[in-house]
Amino acid sequence: MTKEQLIEQIKLKRSFLCIGLDVDLEKVPNRFLELEDPIFEFNKAIIEATHDLAVAYKPNTAFYEAYGIHGWNSLKKTIDYLNENYPKVFTIADAKRGDIGNTSTRYAKSFFEDLGFDSLTVAPYMGKDSVEPFLAFKDKFTILLALTSNPGAYDFQTLKVQNEELYKRVLQTSKGWQNSENLMYVVGATKAEFLTEIRSIVKDSFLLIPGVGAQGGDLQSVCKYGLTEDVGLLVNSSRGIIYASKGEDFIVAARKEAEKIQLEMAVILSEHNF
Repeated sequence: MTKEQLIEQIKLKRSFLCIGLDVDLEKVPNRFLELEDPIFEFNKAIIEATHDLAVAYKPNTAFYEAYGIHGWNSLKKTIDYLNENYPKVFTIADAKRGDIGNTSTRYAKSFFEDLGFDSLTVAPYMGKDSVEPFLAFKDKFTILLALTSNPGAYDFQTLKVQNEELYKRVLQTSKGWQNSENLMYVVGATKAEFLTEIRSIVKDSFLLIPGVGAQGGDLQSVCKYGLTEDVGLLVNSSRGIIYASKGEDFIVAARKEAEKIQLEMAVILSEHNF
C-alpha cells in the first residue's frame, strides 16, 4: 500500500482508526474456545464488525507467539483474510523487531513478503544499519519507536544526549537514512504534550498513536498537536474495542466502541476541512 492510498481510505471512511488485534484467550467469549482456531475466528468477527470504521488493523505478534505454532498460524490466517477480503485496509505487524543488517533483512522478508503486512514496528536502538534493511522494501513502511506510551519511556527516551532528548535524536537522525520516506513513527497518546516538538522535526510523517482508550490517551489532544495537511495520524485502540464485552453481545459492543471513536474522528476531520 502507498501513502496516497492510505490517505484516500482515511478520507473515504472519515476515520484514522487503527484497531489492535491483541487476542488473549482468557478474555474472549467462551463460545470461541470451542472452535478449532479461536484466535482467528475472534479476529474475523472483530474485522467483520468494524472494517468500515477502521483504516488499519494491528496485531501485536506477542499475543500470537505466546501460543506457539498454533498462534503463528492464526496470525497468518488473519493477515491472509485481511489481504484477500479487505486489501485497502492498512496492516501493521506490531513486532518491534530490530537487529543488524542481514538479520533485519530476514525479519523484513518474513513480515513483508511471507506474511504480507504493509508495515512493521521496529526498534531504533541499534541504529542505521539495523533499520535500513526494512526501508528497502517498496511500498512497505517501517514504523520506528520514537516516544512510547509506557511509564518506562522516561527511563531512556527523554534523557538528554548533548542537550537533546534521545527521542528527538532518533527522529532527526532517521530522516537521513536511505528510503526514509518509508518511515512512520510510534508516539504514545499519553505523550500528546510532546507532539508539537515532534511535528517540528517530522512535519509530514505518519504517526502511529497507541494509548487512546484503556491507557488513558486523549484523542482531541493528539489531533490538536499532531494533525498534518494529510492527516498524518493512525490512532490505535485495542482492549477498549475488542474486549468491550465478553458476553454474547461482544460484536455489538465492539462495533459501538469503534463507531464512537470513528464519529469523533469524523467531526475532527470536518473541523480541519478534510
